[in-house]
Amino acid sequence: MRDNAKGGALTEVTFYILLALYTPRHGYAVMQFIEEKTGGRLSLGAGTLYGALNTLQEKGWIEPLGGGTRKKEYAVTAQGRRAAERELARLNELTAAAAEIMGGAQDEKNMLSVFLEPDGGPGQVAQQNVGPGLPSGAY
Repeated sequence: MRDNAKGGALTEVTFYILLALYTPRHGYAVMQFIEEKTGGRLSLGAGTLYGALNTLQEKGWIEPLGGGTRKKEYAVTAQGRRAAERELARLNELTAAAAEIMGGAQDEKNMLSVFLEPDGGPGQVAQQNVGPGLPSGAY
């Protein structure tokens, strides 16, 4: 995992795993949570997920819960919550800067319209990124 423990960006997968584990879950439930929250855009395989869970456990960001059940449940630790909170602050700073630069988009709906039109078609940015070798709407 390429997460920067010194205050840099978390990978999207790591951030979603930490968010998922604010409520204790077993691995399959974490995969379902991520797929649901991303509308199917992110779908983790078991090997990827369990490798990530092991790494996060080694960092002290999550911990297994003792329950004696067949399915091991995990929960985010205080250290993991701090990492997720830092990432949220970083993302908020990023979106605020983007909104300022892109014309003052004030809310998520305005920001998303830059990338997607209401009908799901490519928005302004996607339309601008069409070029040789790129399909229409690629971004």
